[in-house]
Amino acid sequence: MRLLWQPTLAQQEGCDLLLMPVQSATLEAAIAQVASLRGRSLACGVIVICDGLEMDQIGTLLTAGAFDFVSVPYAPRELHTRLQRAAGLLPRHRLDAAATVKIARAHDLVGSHPSFMKQLASLPVIAGCDASVLILGETGTGKEVFARAIHYMSPRSSRPLVAVNCGAIPTELVESELFGCMRGAFTSAHAARSGLVREAEGGTLFLDEIDSLPLGAQTKLLRFLQEKEYRPIGGAGICHADVRVIAASNHDLAGLTERGAFRRDLYFRLNVLNMPLPALRDRREDIPALAIHFTEQCCRTSRRPVLSLTSQALRKLTGYDWPGNVRELHNVIERAVLFCQGPVIGTDYLELPRNDASDTGIESFRVAKARTVDAFERSYIERLLTENAGNITRAASAAKKNRRAFFALMQKHAIVPERFRAI
Repeated sequence: MRLLWQPTLAQQEGCDLLLMPVQSATLEAAIAQVASLRGRSLACGVIVICDGLEMDQIGTLLTAGAFDFVSVPYAPRELHTRLQRAAGLLPRHRLDAAATVKIARAHDLVGSHPSFMKQLASLPVIAGCDASVLILGETGTGKEVFARAIHYMSPRSSRPLVAVNCGAIPTELVESELFGCMRGAFTSAHAARSGLVREAEGGTLFLDEIDSLPLGAQTKLLRFLQEKEYRPIGGAGICHADVRVIAASNHDLAGLTERGAFRRDLYFRLNVLNMPLPALRDRREDIPALAIHFTEQCCRTSRRPVLSLTSQALRKLTGYDWPGNVRELHNVIERAVLFCQGPVIGTDYLELPRNDASDTGIESFRVAKARTVDAFERSYIERLLTENAGNITRAASAAKKNRRAFFALMQKHAIVPERFRAI
């Protein structure tokens, strides 16, 4: 095995492990170097020695393709262990809670609410295996961020992560985008395409908005998941691929399956491991920490001194329902940072649709009651489904409610029973 410390570009060819010291001043060059190396030598693992880097900067290096990182100062034993893991000489042990939170924060996964921490705690287990993953949650809850964390915590981290928005691909081009095509296979096929599955070889294919796939493409995807093989459009031979698939949707896939809009067999093939992500309004306690994190991040990006948020601003943020979830919060904070003229972000810089809590941070009785009732209903239903392994009839009986009424409550809160059934 060939190990290089602080290598030059010329020395990197044939390298198995590369130790790369990175400071803030050299961050951009290091990101480009890691990405370039991953493109030329997928087998080379990069361990970044971080000197004074923030967690979001470390996350950028991991996203570019670094296998692992260690922060200065570090113990020799810590570096030795990471070297052994990168070389494949150690089993991938399950990370403890502190290590998981540290890595998650590097990927912008910030929060301490129990529903959020439950998903963070599952990351090491999910990342350590090759089973398909289905991530469910509203728009903006961080489905792609979780998918990236799974990839970069997995043994496939040094290989490509290819993210695809299935809803953005024209229906007639979906199959060729995923599986490739031969020149002349159809009218607009002016050149051969390798396909996104081929590009993700050895790594992870993230399929966002999986519910947008037409049924024909669903059939091909199912065969690929079952056999790890596919045929490019117009091709005569079978291609094999070693790719892990992570899918995501903001719709009720189980409901689409029942209506015949999504293949049942594909749903169960994708739903080996399931990650339901909570909406931001259901973990309001995390809003201040997220707001502060995004403020620091946006200040660094815009190269200005770190701003602080007033207590009134934090109350205003906490009182809003955030239909766009974490993504919407990030956008609001980014705009506030750009337009803020002083050292502190007050309520005037936070542009939100007006609601009952926007000025005082105190909800009206009606709003507070509705939110509390909703939270209770969701929590109560999920607890009963958990205790009854997703069996709606038994859960309804335990609640002393008619099955139809219990199912209506589940639909109201977009609760899918398959999430609670043992795989």
